[in-house]
Amino acid sequence: MGDPEVSSERHRVGRSISSFSSFRIIPINNDDTPHSEGTNVSPVDSLRSIDEKKDSNANVAEEIDNWLPITESRTGNAYTAAFHLLSTGLGNLAFVLPFAFTSLGWSGGIVVLTVFFAWRLYAICLLVSLHETADGTRYSRYIQLAIVAFGEKLGKCLAIFPIVYLSGGTCIMTTITGGNTLQLFYKAICKNDQNCLDKSPSGAEWYLVFICLAILIALFSPNLDSLAWVSFVGSIMGVSYFTILWTLSISKGRLNGVSYNPSDNVTTNMERFRDVLNGIAIIAMGFRGQNLVLEIQGTLPSNPKHPTRTRMYKGVIASYSFVAMCEFPLAIGGYWAYGNMMPENGIMVAVAKYHQESTPKGLISTIYLMVVIQCLCSFQLFVMPVFDNLERIYVSRKHKACPRWVRSCIKLLYGGLAYFMAVAFPFLISLAKFIGGIALPLSLVYPCFMWISIKKPKRNSLMYCLNMFLGCLGTLISVVQVAGALWYLVVNKLDANFFNP
Repeated sequence: MGDPEVSSERHRVGRSISSFSSFRIIPINNDDTPHSEGTNVSPVDSLRSIDEKKDSNANVAEEIDNWLPITESRTGNAYTAAFHLLSTGLGNLAFVLPFAFTSLGWSGGIVVLTVFFAWRLYAICLLVSLHETADGTRYSRYIQLAIVAFGEKLGKCLAIFPIVYLSGGTCIMTTITGGNTLQLFYKAICKNDQNCLDKSPSGAEWYLVFICLAILIALFSPNLDSLAWVSFVGSIMGVSYFTILWTLSISKGRLNGVSYNPSDNVTTNMERFRDVLNGIAIIAMGFRGQNLVLEIQGTLPSNPKHPTRTRMYKGVIASYSFVAMCEFPLAIGGYWAYGNMMPENGIMVAVAKYHQESTPKGLISTIYLMVVIQCLCSFQLFVMPVFDNLERIYVSRKHKACPRWVRSCIKLLYGGLAYFMAVAFPFLISLAKFIGGIALPLSLVYPCFMWISIKKPKRNSLMYCLNMFLGCLGTLISVVQVAGALWYLVVNKLDANFFNP
């Protein structure tokens, strides 16, 4: 480590891999190639020298990869992968699924929900199959696979914004949801005690409580693999409160005067069309976590006899079986119980609005507490790519692993930034359908085109036609969703309450 020539080589290689490269794919500059002209070096020696440089670059790149939190530890298994996927797959956006049925109706809602679920599951399987190549190269970050499939410039252009939104943006929205739910939990505990309600902290203070708890957990979680217990708790909480919400709604029976006719809420065909677009956008955003599939698979150990995809497929099947058992009954049962009287904010608001007085205070409080705990757990997973990218900057410059104090500073600084953004833009959840439409290709479109680009199937073969069709259809849906969400925001007038959570 003390040899100046080795240090210089590490510095040069570090610069070449700092932009999200895979540890087995390292660019070789033309001036690094030995020339036989004017020298006594034979062509065989030249090729040997090139191979040695490539091996040296790969070793240094692999060493740097081992210092970053996503790939620092690879001791996971099918169970930990399933817990990670389930914890990220269940979220508060699914609460609004029954409201989408008010625009689409019974048949339209069930068909659209089933199609999007199957499509996302298929896209995840494509990503799993692309994670590891036959020669052992692993792409443990989405941006790496995008660069390999589309080229460095186009890959970064297409993937960076959706990845930033689906990791950093999701953390901010999780902070908003967690802070608001903490406030609801406090009010449920106080119930009719006015003195208790008068002492309630402000919205910004609840956000601060949530982000402090989230960063405290992050400080004791050095890498993605170490979050297995966090994902286990998050999975239990998610499955529990989803089950409680839809069983409670069904057990209370249908509301008086409930209607299932989508036309009851609109007066013109244009309003009907806008509501249909809004319903499709809600269902498209109801499933999440696809941007972390490669990162989660990166925590699994691999060898030629036992590639990671076998265990990852088991984790995907197990986790998404639970996702289906949670979200389908929630959407269908919630719509059956509330019909067109379902509030726009979803089933949790409906339970509080129609059944809070007839439901034990302890049960309502327990639901809110479970939501908060699940938000804290999913925050840890979505924030990990952010920490990984920030630590990469330090590692690529210093060529050594981040000390504990540096990692702590990074996490504290990002926690402060997330808190500031949550307080400054508490209406960010209202923009989820609009911004989510821009990020939708990351889940539905890019995996199909990446599979075609990397696997190179025969033109007009079944897999080629299927992936080309899904990729083009996903692009069209993304454009329509963005237009529909923007239209919906304009008509309903976004309440942009800056710095007023």
